[in-house]
Amino acid sequence: MPTIVVEPLTRDAFAPFGQVIEMEGGHHYPINGGMTERYHDLAKIELGGPDPRPLLSIMRGKPYALPLTLKVVERHPLGSQAFYPLSPHPFLVTVALDHHGTPQQLRAFRTAPGQGVNIAMNTWHAGLTPLEAMSDFLVVDRGGDGNNNEEFFFPTPYEITT
Repeated sequence: MPTIVVEPLTRDAFAPFGQVIEMEGGHHYPINGGMTERYHDLAKIELGGPDPRPLLSIMRGKPYALPLTLKVVERHPLGSQAFYPLSPHPFLVTVALDHHGTPQQLRAFRTAPGQGVNIAMNTWHAGLTPLEAMSDFLVVDRGGDGNNNEEFFFPTPYEITT
């Protein structure tokens, strides 16, 4: 079984797949008479296809333990998908580049506290993968007409390990 070694999530490492959502290093400025600091435009939200509209959801995920077996990835050809944790627990973000409709060069990232991700439109990724504890996530993605979900089942599963 091929393996994927988990690496820390950084902006540079994740750039081919989307954006890291975090306050550190983000553009910010005071609003509301100086009582609030706004961390502005932290991700490129993409909405394509017929009649797109943004969706704001909360997802609650059960934790996974490492190592884990990865059998399938998905992608959303009509919109990006942002996940921001509402708890201090880490989560795993597994992504892949596309090569003629096939996911290639898989990478797995472990988030640090205060980090989320925006997975770019049409980027292969594993499902939501909380670690350590049941976790809630604020999710921004695309609603509207059209098929916005494709799955790819690996002929040979991957093992994700530390």
